[in-house]
Amino acid sequence: MTLQQELEVEFVETDAPSGLAEIAKRHLVMNFTPASKYREDDLPIFVRGEHCSVFDESGRRFFDGLAGLFCVQLGYTHGAEVGEAVRDQLATLPYQTTWSVAHPPAALLAQKIAQLAPGDLNRVFFASGGGESNEAAIKLARQYHITRGDHARYKFIARRVAYHGTSFGAMSLNGMTDVRKMFEPLMNGVRHTHNTKRYRRPEGETAAQTTEFLLGELESLIVQEGSDTIAAIIMEPLQNAGGSLTPPTPEYFTGVRALCDKYGILMIADEVITGYGRLGSWFGSTHYGFQPDMITFAKGIASAYMPLGGVIASDRVIETVLDGPLGMFNHALTYGGHPVACAAALKNLEIMEREGVVENVAALSPYLGEKLAAVASKHKNIVGDLRGDGFHRSFELVTNHDTKRWEAEPLSAGDFVEGHLNPALTEVGLLCRVAIDAEGNPLVQVSPPLVMTREDIDELTDLLDRAFSLAVASAGL
Repeated sequence: MTLQQELEVEFVETDAPSGLAEIAKRHLVMNFTPASKYREDDLPIFVRGEHCSVFDESGRRFFDGLAGLFCVQLGYTHGAEVGEAVRDQLATLPYQTTWSVAHPPAALLAQKIAQLAPGDLNRVFFASGGGESNEAAIKLARQYHITRGDHARYKFIARRVAYHGTSFGAMSLNGMTDVRKMFEPLMNGVRHTHNTKRYRRPEGETAAQTTEFLLGELESLIVQEGSDTIAAIIMEPLQNAGGSLTPPTPEYFTGVRALCDKYGILMIADEVITGYGRLGSWFGSTHYGFQPDMITFAKGIASAYMPLGGVIASDRVIETVLDGPLGMFNHALTYGGHPVACAAALKNLEIMEREGVVENVAALSPYLGEKLAAVASKHKNIVGDLRGDGFHRSFELVTNHDTKRWEAEPLSAGDFVEGHLNPALTEVGLLCRVAIDAEGNPLVQVSPPLVMTREDIDELTDLLDRAFSLAVASAGL
């Protein structure tokens, strides 16, 4: 009997509803949740987790192929150990600010992050999550240039379809039209350039040619806007939104770095998702061989056992700000560097190092790629593209491989997802992200816990295979 089977036996199943779903529907406003979930649809209530799985209130097991939300690096096994560190910290010092004071967890965690971060990034400002981290990076970049006398540098360049958060500044960076347009006008001065998606690029274009095009377009945008008006360029090493978009060549990010140096622009790596092991290195910047001026992080820093995020910068950036007329970074958060969250993060990093979690991703990424490629090949009638890196992969689904689009009229992409694919995933017991991309095609993303084994990969890919088969049969494709 496998560990997962033993866990299923140990968990007492019950068909009696708890009433929590109705309570949640009545009182809980949920993240990015359609109205149907509050009304006619079933609302899952998850009550327990173990390894790479979560269990609902009836005892049914679901393989968590999304690591919560790209964040539960350790899976659900180590909560008790992290909880011990949290309990000890709560008993010792449950709260203290980092406003002109410090405390052991924040100081030691900042030191540990500086040791793991690439190059000269050794100063850490703590926030509570990814959006807050990007918000802080915006203000740090602006203050850095203002302190240097470059008051005109207020613009930011991000990429199309990219997601950086939902707070005002972070949302302004988003390249996702549907997320931002309702709330416009947003922060002034944000411009967007092409992302690195190669699917649907001109037939026969090489990766090197794609890189040349992207860097040429980026430099043209810098010049067009006025290079002395650009504060920073922000990019994810692997772009999540749009479906696991990787750099076309190693020269892409080194080329972006060179343009930043040429025009005096700061380079911000949004590593909210790619940080702390997801690609098989501690940071995606390291994985792809480039040196940013700042890294924003969250999610995996504490394996989401506690909410925590932040910005990592260099002495050059921080000391410039501290030497300025204000004599401080003009930003603050009540819960930034919360001692309990920092204690959880320290224990999380300790476990990740002890268990070789990052090394596990690096070792198993090729196997995961092979198994997912086999699924894509088996379902090539609907899989147009499989892409990604490390433990972050995406399928783009199409019905017309010539146009690379979903054209199964009258069955729209949305109808296929809601009426056939999502029910199939629920039936087989797999959690992953399914969405309609900016170009109208269904995306299926898998980004599992980093503790996944070969056996877990076999199960994940078998569940995907079954779900695709069920959905295709149900839809009559």
